[in-house]
Amino acid sequence: MTNKTAMPGIFITLEGPDGSGKTSQIPLLADYLSHQGCEVVTTREPGGTAISDQVKDVLKSMKNKSMHPRTEILLFCSARAQLVEELIRPSLALGKIVLSDRYADSTLAYQGYGHGYDLALLRQLLDFATGGLWPDLTLYLDLDAEEGLNRRRSGGDEWDRLDDYALAFHQRVRKGYLEMVSAAPQRWRLIDACQIPRDVQSSLRQTVAEFLKIPNE
Repeated sequence: MTNKTAMPGIFITLEGPDGSGKTSQIPLLADYLSHQGCEVVTTREPGGTAISDQVKDVLKSMKNKSMHPRTEILLFCSARAQLVEELIRPSLALGKIVLSDRYADSTLAYQGYGHGYDLALLRQLLDFATGGLWPDLTLYLDLDAEEGLNRRRSGGDEWDRLDDYALAFHQRVRKGYLEMVSAAPQRWRLIDACQIPRDVQSSLRQTVAEFLKIPNE
């Protein structure tokens, strides 16, 4: 668990299936928090640092469709380890709010539930990669897997190696997320991503405001 004495900042992550809208919602949520007087740092996974971005390119490339799932797991963890030490921990130590588009729970959802790897083993690996740093709050944007992939196809973003997994894989990922939400309601909050984007943002702001005990305006 996060050591709140050593980490005075607040670590908030957004999770969800591909196409759930996390990436477009984070800047709006960061802007809202900034207007409430919070110092906010935004980041994403995989990526977020120069080294992590290089790993991301390998992970996402359609040229690497032969990548073994174990390789995938270790690459995600290496990118995450660099992000934690270079950006997230220093920002938290300065008392800032860190908003991350995906984090360690994505590995549990995609490589654990999606690929079927042992969850307990993955959690040990994630604890090592992150130095035991887990979010204070995780916002899960829930969306049907098929709808999410349809959004990805029509949204104009580049279709990558992970998008290209079979629908059944993405359905297992969503099921995994829902199980994690149910298992740890003290950290997770479920947001209906089927709403129009404005209403999704309103739900995110209300949830974060309640957690941080700040005005929701």
